[in-house]
Amino acid sequence: MIHRERLIAALSHQQPDRVPIDIGGTVNSSIVVEGYARLKAHFGVEAEGGLCNRMMRVVKVDEQILQALDIDTRGVFMGAPTKGADQELEPNGYRDLWGIERIKPAHSYYYDLRNSPLAGEISLNDVRKYPWPDPDDPGLLQGLKERVAWIRENTDCAAVLALPAPFIHVSQYLRGFEDWYCDIALNAKVLVALCDAVLEVSLAMCQNILKEVGQEVDVVVAGDDIGAQRGLQINPEAYVKYVKPRHAEYFRRVHDLSPAKLLYHSCGSVISIMEDLIEIGVDAIHPVQVSAAGMDPHLLKKKYGDRLAFWGAVDTQQILPRGGIADVKRAVEQCIEAMGESGGYVLAAVHNIQPDVPLENILAMFQHAREYVPAFAK
Repeated sequence: MIHRERLIAALSHQQPDRVPIDIGGTVNSSIVVEGYARLKAHFGVEAEGGLCNRMMRVVKVDEQILQALDIDTRGVFMGAPTKGADQELEPNGYRDLWGIERIKPAHSYYYDLRNSPLAGEISLNDVRKYPWPDPDDPGLLQGLKERVAWIRENTDCAAVLALPAPFIHVSQYLRGFEDWYCDIALNAKVLVALCDAVLEVSLAMCQNILKEVGQEVDVVVAGDDIGAQRGLQINPEAYVKYVKPRHAEYFRRVHDLSPAKLLYHSCGSVISIMEDLIEIGVDAIHPVQVSAAGMDPHLLKKKYGDRLAFWGAVDTQQILPRGGIADVKRAVEQCIEAMGESGGYVLAAVHNIQPDVPLENILAMFQHAREYVPAFAK
């Protein structure tokens, strides 16, 4: 199989010749700058490819490395806005197109939330008057057609298109996490107005992006965390009332505008809403955080594997940073055996590979994934 066929087969619940593998296909399955420097040095890559997400400081992985690792995916990321580009703030901070301010502490690898512009006591009028981004900014579409065409002309890999986060992430950053959670219990009118305002902008961006390249890509991915380490961030009733219908609207628009498979990213434990995700059109779930409550690969495959595909699952909390090569290989084997039969699995790290992951563990993960022959294939 060629790379694209392998990935599509797996996401269509057909047995590929081997499990497909991903690094850099999404903003949540890439690698942080410091870890990437070691990967670049190993493969003799000098070019600076830039970031696919500034907040997390994760990179667009160089084509030379993707080929060397025999990766099946190629990421497609929207362009920078022309009217709402990041505004640099001192010291070492920036304000993004939503007006959210972030700062990178000297001791940190990442940008932390510094200012939520809609925090505190606000009214519905404050939400209405907020200077929302222009979803029709032409910069957001810049380079999309060219990138997809390059992938088609120069590789046989699957094109994975990143879409804007629907509404949870952005509304939490705008409101501030404490106020956002309090609104669920005490100020639902403001919460609903804020979520709907963000969703309106994100949906318009999504529609423009998909009209541009939605027919030419193989996978579209939307990230909007609702899980935490032990369960959902909010109670099930709040999920059904506030989150599910808005995600359903977003995912419906995606399916209307693209034949691509829909990959939904949420960290944490989302075992309690698997049926909901299937119902509203999710084709695959990422990153399968195996260290979170209930996210057992065998259970997920048994209960949902005929209707939902899984992407990720190689543990980044313990195994990749602290395990040896043998531990990494064992984890790879366990993931493939648990989720790879009859397709339905794409191997990747759980979220972005962090700076403390040894180079040899990264190399071992992908090499063993390519070479391992699972029991169900013998």
